[in-house]
This record gives sequence, C-alpha cells and structure tokens, in this order.
Amino acid sequence: MREREEGEREEGAGTSGRSWAGVRALLLRLHFYAGVLVAPFLLVAALSGLAYTATPQLDRLVYDQELTVERVGGEPRPLAEQIRAARAAEPEGTLDSVVTPPGREDTTKVVFSRPDLGEKQRTVYVDPYTAKVRGELTTWSGYTPLTTWLDDLHRHLHLGETGRLYSETAASWLWVIVAGGLALWLGRSRGQRAKSVRGVLVPDRSAKGVRRTRSLHAVTGVWLALGLLFLSATGLTWSTYAGARFDKLQESTKAAAPELDTALPGAGAGESGGGEHAGHGGHAGHGTKPEQAAADPADFDKVLAEARQAGLGGTVKVVPPTEGGTAWTVAQKDNTWPVHYDQVAVDAERGEITDRTRWADYPVLAKLSKLGVQGHMGVLFGIANQIVLAVLAIALITVITLGYRMWWQRRPTRADRSAPVGKAPARGVWRGVPVPVLVVGVPLVALVGWAVPVLGVTLLGFLVLDLAIGAVRHLRRTRAAG
Repeated sequence: MREREEGEREEGAGTSGRSWAGVRALLLRLHFYAGVLVAPFLLVAALSGLAYTATPQLDRLVYDQELTVERVGGEPRPLAEQIRAARAAEPEGTLDSVVTPPGREDTTKVVFSRPDLGEKQRTVYVDPYTAKVRGELTTWSGYTPLTTWLDDLHRHLHLGETGRLYSETAASWLWVIVAGGLALWLGRSRGQRAKSVRGVLVPDRSAKGVRRTRSLHAVTGVWLALGLLFLSATGLTWSTYAGARFDKLQESTKAAAPELDTALPGAGAGESGGGEHAGHGGHAGHGTKPEQAAADPADFDKVLAEARQAGLGGTVKVVPPTEGGTAWTVAQKDNTWPVHYDQVAVDAERGEITDRTRWADYPVLAKLSKLGVQGHMGVLFGIANQIVLAVLAIALITVITLGYRMWWQRRPTRADRSAPVGKAPARGVWRGVPVPVLVVGVPLVALVGWAVPVLGVTLLGFLVLDLAIGAVRHLRRTRAAG
C-alpha cells in the first residue's frame, strides 16, 4: 500500500510555480495518456508485425511447389520459352513483367495483369531449367497471397485506406511515447541508483509492487528505444499523410530518387518510367495496362542480354513498354545488403541502352529512405534482420503489458475510494512549465503536428477532450458548492 501511494504522489503531483518540474509533470501526463490511448494500436501493430517477420520462411513452407524448381541442373532455358509456357497457363492476362530467379533453386516469375484482379496480378512460376510451369498464384507487387494477407493486416487491418489510419497513428505516436519515456526515466532524481548507469539499464530487483513494474517497463523501453524510433521513422515515410509530407520534402530539396527516362530518342515527350519509385518502398500496386501491346517473348531475351552487358547482375525485373515510343525497363531487385538497385532503359529494336540510374547516384535521403523501408520489412540483413524485428515486437508487447499492469497496480484500494485503475496525473500542469519552454515548445509542436498530421489531429483531439472533461468537472463542483 505504501509503495502504491508513493507512486501516486510521484506520478500525480502537480507543481507550484514555473520550473523544470513542470516540464516533467507535463511529459508525465502526455506519456500517460498516449500510453493508455495509443497502446492498443501499438499492440496490434506489434502482433501483426511479429507475424510478418516470418513471411520468407512461411512462403517457402506454403508455396514450395511454386517458388522452387524440381531439380537444379544445366543452363536456364531462354526467357522466350519460359514466357510461352506461362502464356499457355495464363492465356487471358496481359504480360506485365518477368522477374529472374534470385537463386539457382528458385523459379522464374512471369507476371500477368488482368482487369478482374484490380491492382493485383496473376503470377506464373516457371522452372527455368525445364520451362515447365510449377504453379500460379494471385499476387500483389510480387508478394504471395499469404504475405499479402499479413502485409494488409499489418498496414490497414484489411480495412483499406480507412484502416491505414491505425498504423499511421501507431507510427506517429510511437516516437513520442519513446522519447517521453526516456526523458522521464533519465530525468528522475529519487535515490543514488537513479543517477547511475546501472540504475538506467538494469531493473531494480529490490523494488516491489508498482515500483518494480515501473523499473521493468522503463528499462526495457531504454533497451528498445533506438529500434522503436527506427520503426516509427521508417513506417512514417510510406504512410498516407506523413508519407506525403516526406515526399514533398524530398522533392523540394531535390533528394528524391532519380527517375528512369523511358522516352525513346526521337519519339517526342514520352512518359518517364520510374517503375521502382512508384509508391513507397515498392508497395504500390501495378494496376492494369489496357493500352499495352503484346510484347514479343523473344525481345525479353534481347533486352535482358543488353542489361547484363551493362552490368546489371543478380535478380532483375524486365518490364516491356507500356505505350509506343517508350523503352523497356530492367531493374535490379536485390534488397539484401549490399543492395543493388541500378536500372536501365533499353531500346529493344536498336539493341541499346537509352538511359540509366545508378544506386550510387541516389541522394543520401533517398538511400536512407529505401534502406530504412527494407530494414523495416525485415529483408535488408536477411535472417538477422528478421530476428531483431521479432525481438523488438515481443519486447514492445511486454512493455505495453507492463504499462497497463502499472496502471492497474496504482489503483486506490481503500474501501472509501476504490477504483479499477490508477488515477491520471494531475491536470493543469502546463501552468508550471517555464515561459521560455512554452514560447519555443508551442510553435515546435505545431510544426511537428503539420509534418505528422495524424499526430497533430489526435493530439488536438486529446486536448479538446481533456478541456471538455475539465469543464464538466468544474461545472459540477460549482453546482455542488452553490
């Protein structure tokens, strides 16, 4: 009981006068409400993200027939032969692209667009050694049905664009919760242990009750901080609203990835390809291409040969022209470090490269964005990347659980004032914040709210709700006193 009451005094006390204690009290109130109200979004994101980390292994388990060859041996057959086999299996679709195998045991992906599939495609998997079809699946941006389902669950809970607000809310508030928690834990002043490195990084085993839970919650958060900040930042770069702000920043600072010019010389103002730059991190759907003329399968081999001669090794995606006067595009698809993302535009008729973009020429911000997305998806460093993300997800679930447990432990238990959960930190703590902090802080918060719109709108909603609750309580007290 004594420990719980001490915790309530520490976390519910207001401030008298303006001082840095007022800043701490304000941070505490923000951290508390953000934790209580946003934690469910973070919990769902952590659980779905944990499931997504295992998709490479799950794909191999579920789709081994489609993804792998029957037997490795000999030289691969020409792409034209493989495409004809795929066309026989999928006679209705429009040939969209061909992705070469990432390894000797992997199949070639021949992708077809179909109007009835919307932004999804029909992918036929062909054994490159025998040109026999191993199977076909309905895919999205190259993802198998299972990976697509888990990806949709993580990004928008299968609720479409409306559901994306959930994941953007989680990403928008995650860094605020982490930064606020760090400031509170590092800035506490009770006892010598609080001032030591050990006190910051190691839970206090001598503590009991709510103090022990708070120690576990905070220390785990410290160890997670960098990883969670990374997930928040990378998640925001391809979110709906903050992602649009990030795109504008890249454009205004000329830090966007270079686009491949697919207009053929002498063909007038064609459309730029930019295949890999559509959407964020390759998440954009291909859609259908009703105007695309049927590509000659033999041209795929000619174009691939030109790209290989130009130095594009490894897995590549070969895309035929979408309209007259434009070139073929060949893009490297190596997402594992060290990554390779060079692209070339190829004039198949003349057998020459008409344009090229090099990964080495990407601006720093574009590189960081691209690498960050791959790291967030768990592919940048292979299995090690997956393990780190899984650990982060499990630890975040633990921190959230400890936070709610701490809220429950702080509940009053006396018969005359019992409650199911602990009291929130005192209202009106902003009055104790030093004026210079408010002068700098309010415009800064407004700027952050503009850059991260979902954070700004939800924070404003919290403030309006808090003011409304305060006004109702004040009215009740006034009526009771009268």
